[in-house]
Amino acid sequence: MLGAVWLSWTAGGPGAGARAAGLLLFAAGVALGSARRDRAAGHALGLSLAAGLFAVTALGGVVRPALPGTWAVPVHLALGLVLLAPAGADRLPGAVRRGLGVACAVVQGLAVLWALPLLALTLLGPAGAAARVWSGAPDGAREAVGVGGPWLPRLQAAPLVLACVAAVLAGLAVRRATWRPRVPAGVLVLGWSTLMVTPVVWDVPYPAELVVEVLLTAALLAVATRSGVAESAIALPAAVLALVTSVSLGLLSLATRSATVGVLTTVTVLFAAVSLRRRLTAVTVPVALGHGAALACAAGAAASWAPRHTALLVLVVPAVAALCAARSTDARTTVAVEVTGTAAGCLAIGLAVGDPATLSLVLSLSAVIASGTAARADRRAAAHAAAVLFALAAWVRLAVWGVTAPEAYTAPVSVAALVLGVLRRRRDPQVSSWVAYGPGLAATLVPSLMAAWSDASATRPWLLGAAALSVTLVGARHRLRAPLLLGGGVLVLDALHELAPCLVQITGLLPRWVPPALTGLLLLAVGATYERRLRDVRRGRDALGRMD
Repeated sequence: MLGAVWLSWTAGGPGAGARAAGLLLFAAGVALGSARRDRAAGHALGLSLAAGLFAVTALGGVVRPALPGTWAVPVHLALGLVLLAPAGADRLPGAVRRGLGVACAVVQGLAVLWALPLLALTLLGPAGAAARVWSGAPDGAREAVGVGGPWLPRLQAAPLVLACVAAVLAGLAVRRATWRPRVPAGVLVLGWSTLMVTPVVWDVPYPAELVVEVLLTAALLAVATRSGVAESAIALPAAVLALVTSVSLGLLSLATRSATVGVLTTVTVLFAAVSLRRRLTAVTVPVALGHGAALACAAGAAASWAPRHTALLVLVVPAVAALCAARSTDARTTVAVEVTGTAAGCLAIGLAVGDPATLSLVLSLSAVIASGTAARADRRAAAHAAAVLFALAAWVRLAVWGVTAPEAYTAPVSVAALVLGVLRRRRDPQVSSWVAYGPGLAATLVPSLMAAWSDASATRPWLLGAAALSVTLVGARHRLRAPLLLGGGVLVLDALHELAPCLVQITGLLPRWVPPALTGLLLLAVGATYERRLRDVRRGRDALGRMD
């Protein structure tokens, strides 16, 4: 039978295909007859499955050579669908009917797999235009999705194949109640795939392709959120397909400036409007915010703004995300919205890095947003992020002003913060030293360390080293983790900065073999006392763990 299948697939004409078909049909008849007489259900199912596949291969081998290569798969699919008739005949045993049904399903599955490359090209092909943003509208849908990949001419019948399989599944759902819970999602995916690839096969104009995908996104969102469907198995697949379509649409719109702004505006409004119905908000709200961030970037680029100015526009997204998270009653939606807002905030900071003055403003505004989030009882931890952002904004602003003595600005803040930390610890001894003393110490030590590294004189590094040593000793004396680690870290970095020139000079005077030899001796010493050093490290870790 394997030889007969090979002869059928390699047949150059109807005559050769008919000779192979005779062998295959004879085998199919033997398998089907044996299946009807076999009392073992498993054997009957396997034999009838083989009979169905042999019959489809035989008849397809006869018809295929006379047709263009584009229609080979649709012909085999049509022959496979014929198996539905005997699969529904009551006069056949149940195992035989199931086997023929499985054979039909196998043919349909192979046909869908054959059409998948076109769908993948339609979805991922526009990503190749990211390197040539706003280079001009393509001539048609094929050129729009074919950037960076070849056009697949043999797949022009893919929409027909996908539509036929979707129609078969829909018919099964209508005729058999047991299939209704499982079929709708498959029908939805196949129907969506058909609508996605049809404009590419027909090579419709570029604006028409954009309109089709916008309407498809709106339809999927309507299906996902309409009354009575949101709790069914079709709601989440529809929302995910809407997300995939919107991303593909956004990539497709990168060809022209007006298309990018218009498409992103439309998609953002669609997802935002759907989010108002409070169904599947864990998907729709983050997607709306993500498209809103992309729209802000596109609007800034369209207006020829510098990235630092676009960063201020992008900050609107984290602010909206904070408001949406505060009003959300679903934990999953809250987390998804906050993650999206954080990503947008990081994007804004990245856009402003090139201009320190704007970076300080962006950090300050981000700190305000984080402070507003920390006002919620379940998000008190956001206060730490707000404090860090405020400190970073202050340090960047001091650098912009060309301040060479940051201690004049940071020391009063540190004193006030440490006083508040002491009062907090007296009221609640369980408060961690990082919460009580960490912000106040970091507010002065970090800017002073940065200034010391750029200071040519030795006065500042020595004074900073003495202050860091004092902080370290106080932390060790009172068993406070934050002063110990902060002071020790600053002390080590300050010492390395001061000793680096001497170490470089000493290394230059020594023979070249001395540094590798000393490194080898150090490794030998560490290896010889490895277990003892490991115990020392564990004791140190335990000691730090017992500190406040």
